[in-house]
Amino acid sequence: MTLSVQFLTMISMTAGGFYLGMILDTYRRLSIHWKSSPFMKYFMEIIFWLTQTMVLYYVLFRVNSGELRFYVFLACLLGFSMYQGLAANVYKAFLEHMIRVVTAMYRFCKRTVQVLVITPVLSLVRFTITIAAFILHVLITLLHWLFKIIYIPCFWFFRLVFRMLPSSFQVNLHKVAGFYSKIENTCRKRIKELLSKRR
Repeated sequence: MTLSVQFLTMISMTAGGFYLGMILDTYRRLSIHWKSSPFMKYFMEIIFWLTQTMVLYYVLFRVNSGELRFYVFLACLLGFSMYQGLAANVYKAFLEHMIRVVTAMYRFCKRTVQVLVITPVLSLVRFTITIAAFILHVLITLLHWLFKIIYIPCFWFFRLVFRMLPSSFQVNLHKVAGFYSKIENTCRKRIKELLSKRR
């Protein structure tokens, strides 16, 4: 490697160490959300370090075609130490501020969606169901009254006609009605027997 490439490698790896310190603090701050699950804790830890290793190696590859030298690790450690000594407290305070801002924005958006979208839609659905139930109740009531208006006169009319019929004809009608009633009862009994046998 030429001196210029070595210099760029040192600068890049120092910046990479600085970046690693920042991203590590960010990860540690956010890891409280999955610390309760041991599986998620180890899984996220592995994913984090694999990802950061690939990022740093990609930077190294862009600078010196991926050649690993001892001073590369020293430069990375130097950048990490510089972050811890110079910028860790400032960055952590900034990170907490950004988390509060993002949380407030999320709550505001959630509340806005709740007020402008979800609540009106739910109110509209409830109103529609109430109107539909009221209309159904009115229709059932009307049908009930219509049935009474039609059924009662017809009932008394046919009853009057039945009484005007000869006695022998009335007896025959009773016999026919009894016959059909027996057929109906027999059919129901057979169906119940068949169903009980299948069980």
